[in-house]
Amino acid sequence: GHRLVIDTAVSMARTMDLPVGVMTFHPHPRVVLGQMDNAAYLTPLPEKVRQFQQLGVDHTYVVSFTRSFAAVHPEEFIESFLMRLKPKGVVVGFDYTFGHRAQGTAETLRELSRGRYRLEVVEPVTLEGEKVSSTLVREMLHEGCVERAGRLLGRPYCVEGEVVTGEQRGRTIGFPTANLALREPYFIPRTGVYVVGVQWRDRRLYGVANLGYKPTFHERAAQLSLEIHLLDFYGDLYGETLRVEFFHFLRTEKKFPSVEALIRQIHADIDQARRWIQSHRT
Repeated sequence: GHRLVIDTAVSMARTMDLPVGVMTFHPHPRVVLGQMDNAAYLTPLPEKVRQFQQLGVDHTYVVSFTRSFAAVHPEEFIESFLMRLKPKGVVVGFDYTFGHRAQGTAETLRELSRGRYRLEVVEPVTLEGEKVSSTLVREMLHEGCVERAGRLLGRPYCVEGEVVTGEQRGRTIGFPTANLALREPYFIPRTGVYVVGVQWRDRRLYGVANLGYKPTFHERAAQLSLEIHLLDFYGDLYGETLRVEFFHFLRTEKKFPSVEALIRQIHADIDQARRWIQSHRT
């Protein structure tokens, strides 16, 4: 839905020979208003800006969302925030709300435009019989349905982080892994083993990722970790930035009776991952 709003704005801007800007709020309004326990973003701000640029957006306006800002009345928002940008066209989704107690709607934008800007309202987007929404994407990720989440997003769900020193057990059992420290408060998918794609500098790699608590080695839940065994790669990645895309859920995380049993399962995971990659890689 957000992509369609932006695509519509880009199309409008081209007909008017004008640049495109996107206004976004940060932090998430629900976090500020106490409607969300913790900030877990599908697209943290740096990722948003990257996605905007790829969609042809020229300017990103980040509005600091505070409780005082939430109390601004719709007309004040239009006059004090929106009109300062001197827009010639405004594009919003069908369910867009703004201002104190979400009193402002798309119709409010139309009524208060006073002929100063052209307004387009984008209708809801459906996929596979359901309305596409961030709530549905989160549900899919929570269930490990990363392929469907990717279709809803229009891209694979991804996270980015720095390779840091882990427990280094992987290399001792013959499967070295890159232990990723996430840089932003991402929404975390279901724990388990995944086929992933990895962007490192200008290289495209594939791997098998374990997202979880490594119960074979820990009696009690340790800190959540994301470890990636890169296929057909040999090298030192410590301190490097990796961008990881979740392609396919292989299995749940479980405790194995021995390290040998875990090694046999990892071999099976890699074989299954290679078959999946071979059949899906374009």
